[in-house]
Amino acid sequence: MWVWQLVLAVGIGIGSAVIPVVNAEAYVLGVGATHALDPVVAAIGVGVGQTLGKVAMFLAVRYRPGYAARKTKEPKPANLETRWGRFVQWNRDVSKRLLAAMSDARWGIPVTLLSSFVGIPPLYAVALIGGASRMRVVVFSLSVLAGRVGRFVLLALGVGLF
Repeated sequence: MWVWQLVLAVGIGIGSAVIPVVNAEAYVLGVGATHALDPVVAAIGVGVGQTLGKVAMFLAVRYRPGYAARKTKEPKPANLETRWGRFVQWNRDVSKRLLAAMSDARWGIPVTLLSSFVGIPPLYAVALIGGASRMRVVVFSLSVLAGRVGRFVLLALGVGLF
């Protein structure tokens, strides 16, 4: 009986990892509140599915065609006289800092764990920037899996107490 629950949860996790409108937290909270399914199995399944989806995004960025050619090209300078130009420059600076943090062995794992467990910075962005960094796929995968499963199990069990 738990196998189909796990398959359903993994499917919802993959969908919510790639399509931000699909909300995995709402699914886990609903399962935990209604006890229609086993909340721990659902939480683990959603965590595994989210990890699979984020790793797919990570690999899609890392192995996209033409990535090596685009890496050397410098972006067009932003017009700092306008608000949009200042925003573009700020976005570039934040992306460079996050890319440097993800590439560093000391900061890559904590940033990924924090992002996958708490959601700050957003895991969607961390997966994309992580694919452009020097972070290893195995390290990224295990960090995301630990954070996501921990988050969803706590959500499912926490709401299940009421």
